[in-house]
Amino acid sequence: MGAGGTRMRDGIADRGIAVGVTAALLVTGASSGQGGATGAEPLGYALLAAGGLVLAARRRAPVAVLAVTGLCAVGYQAAGFDVPAVAFLFAVYAAVRAGHRAVAVAASVAVLALLPLAALASGLHDTGEAFARARGALEIAWLVAAGAAGEALRQAERRADEAERTREETARRRADEERLRIARELHDSLTHQISVVKVQAEVAVHVARRRGEEVPPALLAIQEAGREAARELRATLEALRDDDTSPPRGLDDVPELVARARALGLDVTLAIEGPRQDVPAAVDRTVYRVVQESLTNVARHAGARTASVRIDCRADALAVRVDDDGGARPGAPPAPGLGLLGMRERVTALGGRLRAGPRDGGGFTVRAELPVEQAP
Repeated sequence: MGAGGTRMRDGIADRGIAVGVTAALLVTGASSGQGGATGAEPLGYALLAAGGLVLAARRRAPVAVLAVTGLCAVGYQAAGFDVPAVAFLFAVYAAVRAGHRAVAVAASVAVLALLPLAALASGLHDTGEAFARARGALEIAWLVAAGAAGEALRQAERRADEAERTREETARRRADEERLRIARELHDSLTHQISVVKVQAEVAVHVARRRGEEVPPALLAIQEAGREAARELRATLEALRDDDTSPPRGLDDVPELVARARALGLDVTLAIEGPRQDVPAAVDRTVYRVVQESLTNVARHAGARTASVRIDCRADALAVRVDDDGGARPGAPPAPGLGLLGMRERVTALGGRLRAGPRDGGGFTVRAELPVEQAP
């Protein structure tokens, strides 16, 4: 059950208790048959009802309810109603449960001192009988029991909260351990293979140059891709260890992406419009990832010869657009893939919007808009 359902349930329970206590007080007051002796019967019934009904607010304002029930108990005793202060016991319990132990003790002492005086003021009994009836109206043992019950439940709730916090801390610690385990596995399984590819490409380039041969562009691209893959892998491992708090790449690195795409034979143009300003790290990283994934898709799947990257730096947002002249046709749905899904998740997580699909004149376009001021 959610917090709203719990509050509603507690509110219904408090109102039920308030109505039940009020009914018990009124029935007990009517059976005592003493209110009319002083001519204050209407006032006594009003105080009995008020002392019970105010219990409906005992969770929201326990100290105020404690004061009201205590005054009502003294008041209807003075009006001639020799009725136990049941509502005050409930109020003591609620105040102690809420952590107001000192206030509850002080109020209890005050009420215990005033009740005998109220019984004397009613004029119904002599001094000894008045004190005896006052003690019967509010037994000290019941006060102690009410306070002890409230304190016991408060301690139980505190221990439950502490146990919940402990569970959350344990879950976070396990998540951190799992993240480090993934980082180690990635390091063990990928670093060696990527290093082999990079070293082999560098050796081939070196040998070709020593022989005076022209180095094939594809071999240079493999060499550069190997270097970049190794760097990206290190950055990914650092992100896993640091919980993604230090983004490795951003808007300043987009020209390097474009240069690598050109090295692969794709004619790419880059335009960055508008005044540059400081942007949140998450937005900076996401711009880089959107451009990177878009150009990767163009090189792998689009069959395009040209592409364009445009980034508009606005006061409230960064807009990214990547177009190509590939084989996508209007009306054809984009092929589902993890790259496009990952871009959409990154953008929407920052409160932005992403649109990806075929262009009217042929080819494919990716548009992303990332808010700057509202981004976390």
